[in-house]
Amino acid sequence: MDHPLRRPEEILAYRSLRQILAAKPRSLWTVGSKDSALTAMRLMDEKNIGLVLVTEHGALAGVLSERDCVRRLVLAGKSSELTPVVDIMVRDVITIDVAKTFADCLKLMHQHNVRHLPVVEDTTPITVISIRDLLAEAVQHHAKIISELERERMTMMISTA
Repeated sequence: MDHPLRRPEEILAYRSLRQILAAKPRSLWTVGSKDSALTAMRLMDEKNIGLVLVTEHGALAGVLSERDCVRRLVLAGKSSELTPVVDIMVRDVITIDVAKTFADCLKLMHQHNVRHLPVVEDTTPITVISIRDLLAEAVQHHAKIISELERERMTMMISTA
């Protein structure tokens, strides 16, 4: 039976971030650098997210994750109401361009030990992709491959009967 070569976009590693994001609702949750940590945590709770982008004068200044709040706020004994986000945020933000691929996302996340990547288009943040989003994409992709293999197997069994 002939097996045509798969096109690059059919191979998970080469799937474009733009294609992955097409199925994900685009949302971008931000707080100001002078907002309190409590404000940021309330937003994360309300939106059921693990990371918010921090902006200053409309530009990306940093990110704040739930883990940052625990380590730099709670464990440091700081007040969530009195501590501004700027005091506990991560400033050196690792971002990824929307033109990159699934594999590029995984590589960056692994190299920098992060679970979220702000996605940028021409340096402007458009959304955030998480390791959970990539895992969901992988599960969906593998389910499709398994289904195709099962269909092919059934076709082969029927044609040889």
